[in-house]
Amino acid sequence: MPTPRPGAPRPRHSHAPDVRHPYTSRARARARGRRLAVVAAVLALLLTACSDGDGDGADGKIRLRFQSLAWQQESVEANKELVREWNARHPDVQVQYAQGSWDSVHDQLLTSFEGGEAPDVIHDASDDLADFAYGGYLADLRGLLPARLMSDIPARSWETVAFGKGIYGVPFLQEPRVLIANRKILERSGVRLPTPERPWSWGEFREIARTVTAAMGKGKYAVAWPLKEPVSVTLNLGLSAGGRLFQREGDGKVRIRFTDRDAVVPGTIHDQVNTDRTASRSTLGAGGSDTLPGLFGGKYAMVPLGFSYRQQIVQQAPEGFEWMVLPAPAGADGTAQGVSPQTLSIAEDSPHKREAAAFIDFLLRPANMVRLAKGDWMLPTGTAALADPSLRSPKDGWAVGAALAARLRPAPAQSVRGYPEWKDKVATPAYQEFYSGAIDRDELAKRLVKDGNLVLARYQR
Repeated sequence: MPTPRPGAPRPRHSHAPDVRHPYTSRARARARGRRLAVVAAVLALLLTACSDGDGDGADGKIRLRFQSLAWQQESVEANKELVREWNARHPDVQVQYAQGSWDSVHDQLLTSFEGGEAPDVIHDASDDLADFAYGGYLADLRGLLPARLMSDIPARSWETVAFGKGIYGVPFLQEPRVLIANRKILERSGVRLPTPERPWSWGEFREIARTVTAAMGKGKYAVAWPLKEPVSVTLNLGLSAGGRLFQREGDGKVRIRFTDRDAVVPGTIHDQVNTDRTASRSTLGAGGSDTLPGLFGGKYAMVPLGFSYRQQIVQQAPEGFEWMVLPAPAGADGTAQGVSPQTLSIAEDSPHKREAAAFIDFLLRPANMVRLAKGDWMLPTGTAALADPSLRSPKDGWAVGAALAARLRPAPAQSVRGYPEWKDKVATPAYQEFYSGAIDRDELAKRLVKDGNLVLARYQR
C-alpha cells in the first residue's frame, strides 16, 4: 500500500498456513526456540545469582516494548504522551515506544514472533489477528484484563478479537464508512439530506444520485466510489442490507452463499456506474485520497469514505469549501456496518503479561481512549469514552459518527480461515470486473461462491 490513509489499516495477509496441519512447522520451531530459551534462562540465572534485582536489567526494572502503528502526527504524539505519563507514574515498569507501520505489520510481526523478538504490547487490527491467534503467538487475555475494561467495551466489539475460546486483543478504535459530501451541491439540488435517525435507503440513494447528477451538469457525478480495495467496502456496507455471504453451517464449517441481500450493495454500485452514469468510472481503481481533489473541485458531490478521512479534509480542503458528514445508506438491517477495530494485544512469549495488561488498561482508560480517538479521528469502542461531549459535537461530523457507533458489527469475514486468499485471488478481481461492467451478477455470484468455496475448503479439512 503506497500511502496509508488515516486510521484505515490494510494489513498484508501474505502468509498462508499449512491447510492440512496448520502451523506444524511453526510449532516445531517454537518448541526448539523454547528449549533454547530455557537453556538461556538457566545461564542468565547463574550469571545473575549474586544480583538482588529481579527485573529485566541490573537496575531491577521491568521493561516493556510497545509497538504502535500510529502515523498521523496527532496520533503519534498522543501515544507518546501516554507512554511518558505511564513511565512517570510507574518507575519500576518502564515502557519503550517502538514505531511500526501499517504497510508491513503482518510480515514484520510474523518474523518477530518466529525470531522470538516480538514486542510485549502489539498494536494491530482485528482482521489481522486470526493467523497469530491460531498460531499461538498471542496471549489469551482472559484473566489478564480488569473487569472495568471488559465491561466498558460492548460484547459486539469483543467478538472481533475472539478466536476459538480465547480473546487475543482489545478492540479500542473503530470507524464507520460515511458519505463525505459537498454541502453546497446537495443543497442546490434540493434533495432530502439524510440523518442517522432517517438515513437514505439504498434505493433512495440511487434516486438521489440521479437528481444530484442532473443538477450538476455534464462531466460531473453525484458519487465517486474509490474501490481500489473493493472487498471490505462491499462486505462491510452489505451488512446494512442483511448480506452475510459467509454462512457457518451445522458441521461448523463456513461456506459462501450469495443471496439477494448480498447483491444489494454491489448492485447499487454497478448500476450507478454502468446504467445511471451517476458514479464516476474513473475512481473505481482509486484510493480514497485520490478522490478528494475531485470532491473539492465540484466534480463529485459525495464520496463514501472511512470516518477518519475527515482529518484529511480539514487539512487539505481549500478555503471556502463547505462539507458535511452523512450516514451511509441503510437497508433491511438499518445502518448496520461491519468494522475491523484497531487492537492492542500481548505477545504469548512476553515474560511480563500482567504488567503489559496493566499498561493496556492505562492506555484505554476513558479519558485516554478519548485522546487516542481524537488523535486518529476515529471512534472509541469504550462506552464511557464514546459518551464524551467532544466526540458528540456537530463540528466535523463527530455527532454523526457517534450516532452510528451502536450499529457497528464485526466485519463479516475476519475470523474466516482462508479469507485473505479468497479476497486476493477470487473476490477482488471478481468485484472489480463486476463494477466495471465486464461481468454480470450471475458470473459474479458464480465466482464468489464456486471458486470461493474451493479456497475455503482447503482451510477447513
